[in-house]
Order: sequence, then C-alpha cells, then structure tokens
Amino acid sequence: MTLTTRFAPSPTGHLHLGHAFSALNAYHYAKRASGRFILRIEDIDQARCLPEFTQAIYADLAWLGLDWESPVRVQSQHMADYHAALDRLREHHLIYRCFKTRKAIAADIGRAPHGLDLPYRGQPLSPDQEAEHMARGHAFAWRLSLAAARQHLGKGFDDLTFIEDGRGVQVARPQQAGDIVLARKDLGVAYHLAVVVDDALQGVTHVTRGDDLFEATGVQRLLQALLGLPIPTYCHHSLLSGPDGQRLAKRDRAQTLKALREGGMDPSDLRRQLGFD
Repeated sequence: MTLTTRFAPSPTGHLHLGHAFSALNAYHYAKRASGRFILRIEDIDQARCLPEFTQAIYADLAWLGLDWESPVRVQSQHMADYHAALDRLREHHLIYRCFKTRKAIAADIGRAPHGLDLPYRGQPLSPDQEAEHMARGHAFAWRLSLAAARQHLGKGFDDLTFIEDGRGVQVARPQQAGDIVLARKDLGVAYHLAVVVDDALQGVTHVTRGDDLFEATGVQRLLQALLGLPIPTYCHHSLLSGPDGQRLAKRDRAQTLKALREGGMDPSDLRRQLGFD
C-alpha cells in the first residue's frame, strides 16, 4: 500500500506559520517515501468557513511550493458519506439523542463529586420521553454512547491501540472524552466522525498532525473500530510557538502566510526557517 498523508485545514481564517509547518511535515513525510500527499478542505462548520479562505489556502500552499492531488475533497460536498456512517452507528444503537443544552450539561458536570471536571456521560431517554421531546420540536445532538460502545466491542474496547510513529504502540483512551457529540442540527456532523470517514475513503495511511490532537486519537480510534475502518499510523509533531511561548493559532491573529507572501518573502527562506529544504 502506498504511503499517503494529508493536510486538512478548515477555511475559517488565513493560514499561519503553524499551518505551514504542519503542511510541510505531511508533504515531506510522503515525498521521502515516494508516497501520496492529499489536501482536504474541512469545511463542515458552515457558519465559520468561508470560500475566500479556501481560495487563500490554495494560494498559500502553492506559494510554499507544495503540490497535491486533484480534485481536492471538500467536506461540505460529501455530507451523505458522513450521514451514512452516522446511520450505521444508529442502527447498532451506539448513539443516542441528547436533548440537554450546553448549560444543563455544564451544570451536571459541576455537580460531580469533589468538583471534578469530568467528561459528560449520559444515557438514552425512554421511548416515551424521547417522543415527547420530538413532538415539541426540541433541539438535540447525537452523542456517541461509551457504554454502548463498550458493550458492542466487549474486551476489544479496552484493547484499542494505535501506532505512533517513533513511539510504537499507544493505548487509546476514548473514555477521557466522554459521550462526544457526533452530529447536531446547527453543525451537521462533527469533526471526529467526518475525519475518520475521510481518511478511510481517501486511503490515508499516515496521519501527520500537531501534538494538540494527540488525545483526539482515542475517540477516532474507537470510531474506526465501531465502523470497521482501517487504522492509519499516527505522527503527531511539535507545535510552533509565538514570542509569548503560546502556540500559534488563528484566534490569536498569528502572522499569516498571506501577509508574508504579499510582503515579498521568499518561500524558500520560509521553508528553511521552518526546518525544511
């Protein structure tokens, strides 16, 4: 099987140096193995994703000297794939409708013994209770039931592992995330579900991404097991930090590639600065 990596940004703002570092990591990882590099646009959050940022992503990455396969998979154009996966989980009673608001859930967590900040775990309502909520048009989210997943997988739930490149076998701990939301009316499907479906459909063999997503691997590994999807190797790299020591992020208005590009910076200089070329 051909080694395949991907860079999958969300078009919610302009790319910054941290994105460039991540994209170059994935790109060179694939090229060193004569493999495939895929670009994917993760725009399922339609309230925050804008077409102009998608176009800027293409321009920034081309300026960096990257090339990728065409056509680019744009998540908002493939919602049927994610809903099919959601339907499979629903058929096996692995998800449930949660009608609690974020405020109510925060209150539930706050009432935990000793003030522990525990992940949320709920349970399905009775058919009569659920029917009453539905009849009243109450909003709900589809949550993954850890209890149902454990019952479905049996001993396999505690035996979930993944390979971290350079670190070997890692134990997956999906229970640390609680009963996560997989779909919501105002958001459509959630990141965790869409990403495992996409990685499987696109033949991604090596997921290269930042250390900040290491803990997310536990939930994604659980979804792969429940949906019968292949397990990629994971490669979590270090994150770039700004002068204040904090990791670069869009919300902090970190220096963008667009600004560097328009300011006349030579992309080869930037690649060298980031440890490539």
